[in-house]
Amino acid sequence: MSDCCSVKQTNWPPVMACPVSGKRSKQVDLLTVRSLLRQLPLEMPSTAYYFCDDPTCDAVYFPSNPEAPIFRRSDLLVRVGTKETEDPIPVCYCFGFTRQDIWDEIRQTGRSTVGERITAEVKAGNCACEVRNPSGKCCLGNVARYVQDGPKVPQSNAVGSADFENSSRKRPVEVGTSGDSHCSSH
Repeated sequence: MSDCCSVKQTNWPPVMACPVSGKRSKQVDLLTVRSLLRQLPLEMPSTAYYFCDDPTCDAVYFPSNPEAPIFRRSDLLVRVGTKETEDPIPVCYCFGFTRQDIWDEIRQTGRSTVGERITAEVKAGNCACEVRNPSGKCCLGNVARYVQDGPKVPQSNAVGSADFENSSRKRPVEVGTSGDSHCSSH
């Protein structure tokens, strides 16, 4: 990364409260913010940015410096999956998987292989989460949550045992990461 994209000071806290929602939010790399904005503001102050994943909050990125701009959903080039309520809800920004893709596969086969397919691509070095995913992190944690929560499958469409749909129990998760780090570190 060139110096033009780096923040010079490094003493900002790793977590801050969103000034809009009050939710604790983790710091995100400035490269992520700059990669996903529709338009970069001129003379943006040197500051750390934080990713607010509160689904009810319109703010996506907020600065540690109150003089710097807050960036909202409409300022981004992509939809922010954690803030969306209507399909297609993006889950994996590198390979284009949506919540519906995961749930359709579960309905059709009784399980999802999306996590396994993403893991194979990550191992092959084909992910770019830090510049494609608004959180700047690997999506596998979100994939695991969607698999675990699963869709509501009408019994007539369920594959396998009848209790697959009728139970409210969590389904086994078949991915091996929490999604709290960049894919490239796996």
